[in-house]
Amino acid sequence: MYQLLDAGDFQKLEQVGPYRLVRPAAQAVWRPSLDEKAWKDVDAVFFRHSGGDGRWELKSRKLPDDWRLDVEGLGQLVIRLTDFGHLGIFPEQHSNWAKLTKLVEGHLVPGREFPVLNLFAYTGGSSLAAARGGAHVAHVDASKTSVAWARENAEASGLGDKPIRWLVDDVQKFIAREVRRGTRYRGIILDPPSYGRGPKGEIWKIETMLPPLLDDLKKLLADDYVFFLLSAHSEGYTPLALTNLVHGICDAKGGTATAEEMVVRERGVGRALPSGASCLYVRNS
Repeated sequence: MYQLLDAGDFQKLEQVGPYRLVRPAAQAVWRPSLDEKAWKDVDAVFFRHSGGDGRWELKSRKLPDDWRLDVEGLGQLVIRLTDFGHLGIFPEQHSNWAKLTKLVEGHLVPGREFPVLNLFAYTGGSSLAAARGGAHVAHVDASKTSVAWARENAEASGLGDKPIRWLVDDVQKFIAREVRRGTRYRGIILDPPSYGRGPKGEIWKIETMLPPLLDDLKKLLADDYVFFLLSAHSEGYTPLALTNLVHGICDAKGGTATAEEMVVRERGVGRALPSGASCLYVRNS
């Protein structure tokens, strides 16, 4: 189980299964609630370098290379300490995962597949949520390591036999091929990074490349598509900004766009730590 124990002074104190970790949190501009002892009694602390990567300082010899975390609605996810401070889970997405499962379950048609496309899919939480609901998922990420990790998560969650295609590919090139092939999806999910590189060194910059990518994704929506979910963790990509982007490809009068600031709430005090934004567009039945 995951819990945010405290946040403040640009850091967050987390309980991730049996282990306590401290990681940077740029939005935690307030003072922590817990005392200094609580922040020091941890298993590992991540220190970020100016380039975005960083290093973990282990405080406990008992910390394994990886461990399993129970996640309500998904099963279990594999947790690891990465060089960029990621763990393989994004708790701010938990409510979106629950919505994806219900949306797919509620729109299944007997004898017909429900194809879902998940782009920049990383360790696969959204892919697993859609697959649990009954979708046939195309999981696309440029990182071979991330896709392998997502497959581990599927096995750990008991979803290894679900119809998920694990695709290591540059998102833009994959979408261009799908447009040429005339492929259509009933649901599309994407959580683009601010900056990234494809498997052959392709550069991704959200500010210049997201709008044309969305234009291409509009061509992949089936006539009876159900949802489009866009989330982001980049500065300036507020709920309103995401709504404007989504309405550029989804008919504002043909469905409902629900945008929100994604947050993780502290245990006890209940303060909310801002953790990106999302916009879920659901087409009218």
